[in-house]
Formats: sequence, structure tokens, C-alpha cells
Amino acid sequence: MTARIVVLGDTLLDRDVEGVVSRLCPDSPVPVLDEAGHADRPGGAGLAALFAVGQGFEVVLVTALADDAGGARLSGLLTAAGVQVYALPLPGATPEKIRLRTRGRVLLRHDRGGPAGPPGEPTEAVLEVLAGAAAILVSDYGRGVAAQPTLRTALAATGAPVVWDPHPRGPAAVPGARLLTPNEVEAQELGGAITGGSRLVTASRGAHGLRQRWQVGAVAVTLGGDGALLCQAGATPLVVPAPAACVDGDTCGAGDRFAAAATVALARGALVSEAVEEAVEQASAYVADGGVAAAVPVPPEPPAPVPMPPVPDRTDRAERIGAAATAAVLARVRAAGGTVVATGGCFDLLHAGHVATLEAARQLGDCLIVCLNSDESVAGLKGDGRPVVSQADRARLLAALGCVDAVLIFDESTPHAVLSWLRPDVWVKGGDYGTGGGGEPRLPEAEIVQRWGGNTVVVPYLDGRSTTRMIAAARAGGRHHAGGPR
Repeated sequence: MTARIVVLGDTLLDRDVEGVVSRLCPDSPVPVLDEAGHADRPGGAGLAALFAVGQGFEVVLVTALADDAGGARLSGLLTAAGVQVYALPLPGATPEKIRLRTRGRVLLRHDRGGPAGPPGEPTEAVLEVLAGAAAILVSDYGRGVAAQPTLRTALAATGAPVVWDPHPRGPAAVPGARLLTPNEVEAQELGGAITGGSRLVTASRGAHGLRQRWQVGAVAVTLGGDGALLCQAGATPLVVPAPAACVDGDTCGAGDRFAAAATVALARGALVSEAVEEAVEQASAYVADGGVAAAVPVPPEPPAPVPMPPVPDRTDRAERIGAAATAAVLARVRAAGGTVVATGGCFDLLHAGHVATLEAARQLGDCLIVCLNSDESVAGLKGDGRPVVSQADRARLLAALGCVDAVLIFDESTPHAVLSWLRPDVWVKGGDYGTGGGGEPRLPEAEIVQRWGGNTVVVPYLDGRSTTRMIAAARAGGRHHAGGPR
């Protein structure tokens, strides 16, 4: 089994809006940005998790996701990058940081999402993944995940090295953490250092004060383009200079890159000093190479909710389709303490077998959300000529059923990303999936659903209904008679 690195903390949705400034606003002396495009990416702990991917470890992110479109976007981005998301419920809205940029420069940052609410309790699966980690990075952005009491108990009990990237609004690190990675301002504020003297003296005072106050092994104060200062018990501070200066580079995310690199190095058995040297080297290269825009490729944003042509009667169910509609259902049902049920599939040529499965699934809870494979996804799974019915029409047909509360379209070959956001109490599949040891259904999504304590079940299908056979019969000019569920 591949060793795991666990990143724990607050995840934000970062958006860079690129544009051109060619004039001032006529009613106030501020520049007008004409937007040319934008890119979304995970921020906070999510960005730190991305930096740990591809270095020989499985990467797990323990975070909190809101029941809104931003949470769905984050889940999709993280899963597509190879991060295993173990999400806690997050009340309120997804925090967003929007940077307005032109010619590589940031004009303004706009934050939204409101005050942070306390995240929900972690499941046994979350605690198990923490207990089995090779190393843990706590990427605290002051929004509550690092302060969650059950998670803090688990962090204090782990034998793995813990790297803690603190935030002024966040809690103290758990005693015994291997390494803290504050920047200069954070070290001074959190360590209670008295200003005065040289830059290194001030940083050293803050680091020693912070190490003693929080009872941790070592503190590495990041110094921007000048590298880092490492302070350990009974040792003279170690200055680790940056290999190359990059004055004009984009430093957004450099602290996350530093902390992630140090965590990976400690997971491989490096000494703390070696881990800090590796972190300085990687963070410096990251800034010199163009920062987050160059280091984190961002998949294109999924298409807007399925366009629905106007319909003169009540058959129009567009309000049930898309992430926003799904989020509204989740919020309503969870606020009432209800049970969220979800199922998924292609649903090409909707037939009686599909309807029977959907009706049986709806009876298991208080809402039913259908995760629908997009046209691109169906073509990849079924081959040329599929789907027969477009995703817009398939979504509309499903949304028109009385047993369906919302439809969420996804592009991937599996529904793993949308499941990590939805966190249904029950995941339903129709058909004969067989059983494993103990009589439990062998469903490919079972491991993911277990992350938040959900259950996976199968429901009977109507024998003799098959989309594949229906298509074959139609092409042959005959009549559909039998087959399995497809």
C-alpha cells in the first residue's frame, strides 16, 4: 500500500480574473478592468494538497466543504488532480478569494463567503486516515478546521511528523508538532517578539518565543526571497538562503509550497534541517517559474447549467438541474435533519427499468439527487454513437420525474468528485453488482462513500430492460424484448 500524506485545513476557492486596463472609471479615479478570462483553483489547504501530489505518496485532504456551487467546483478540481477528499460538512458558503489582475500584477483582491462556521464532526474514516499517515500538514487559514476538537485530539495522538502552517486567527499547534512554518509577520505576532534589531534578530526572537509557547520541535520562519530561518531547541538558528532571488515573481501560494515540500521531505525520513532546505529550494523555484498560474494547471470550468429551451407549460424543470439547484436541495434537507440519497448513471433512452430504480432509491430518504454522466463522459464509457440522447434532454427528462429532486451533470468517467461534495447518506445503484464478504455490495464508489459514514446499497432492477438492447433493436428495425440493466 502506498504511504499517505494527509493535508488538514481550510480550503478556499481561488479565482484569478485576468484583464486589460485602458481607462479610468468616469465617476471615480479607479482603473476599469475589462475581463479577458478567469481561472479557478483550490486555495488554502487545497492548494497545499495539490503541491504534494505526484511525489510518491497518496495525498488525502481533510477539509470542510459547503453545500454550494463553490464546494462542488472545489471537489471537482481536487479530485481531478488526484487528491482524495475527506470532507466535513461546512455551514454557510464556500470562502472565495478573487484576484483582479492585469499584465501579471494584482490590482485588487475581493474576498467573499462570510464568516466561518464550525465544521462538522469527522467520521471514523477520517480518524483512521490520520492515524495511518506518513506525515501530516496542517494548513490553517483561520476558518475552523484546525480548531475542531476531535481532529486536534487525533493530531496530538499521531506518531507521524506534523508540520503546522499557522494563521493569526487560528488555534495554537498541538504540542509536539515537528515543525511550524510561519512567515515573518506571523512569527512576530504569534511569538510575542519585541521589535528592534536586525531582521534576523526579530525573526529569531519570534521563532524561539513561538516554539516555547506552543511546545513544538522547531520553527522555520519564511523570509520571502531571502530563504528561511530555522530555530530548534538548544541550537544556534540556521539561516537557509534562497538559491536564486526572483524579485518580480508571483508569491501567491509560496508559503503553501514551502510547507508541502517540508512535509513530503519529513515523510521520506529527512532531518528537519534537510526538510527546510528542500522547502526553500522548491518555494524559490516555484516563484521563479511563475508562481501558482504556472505550477497548477486548471481544468476548464464546466459548462453552465444545462440550457433549457422555454416551455409553455409546467414540464420545465430547469430549476432542478445544476450545482446551484442541487445545493438548495442539500441545504433544505440537511437543515431539517433529513437523509440525502443519490444515484448515478448515463440514463440514455430513459426506460421503465431506470424509473423503477429511481423510485426505489427515493423511498430510502428525503430527497434523491441524480448524478448524470455528461455527453463526453458517456462517449468515453460507451463508445461511438453514444449517447443517443443529449445531456440537456436526459437532464430534463430526469428532472421531470416526481421522484427526482435535483440533477447534477459531471464530465468525469466516475462520479467520485461529485460524491465528495454531495456526501450523500445513501448511494444507490440499480442492478446485480453481486456481494462481497459479509454480503455487502461490491460497489466501486463504496470506499469513497465510507469517508463520511455513508452507506452504499443496490436496489432490484426490472428484468428485460436494457438501453443497449433497445438501441440495437431500433437499429435492426425490431422490437426490444430482453436484457440486463444498462
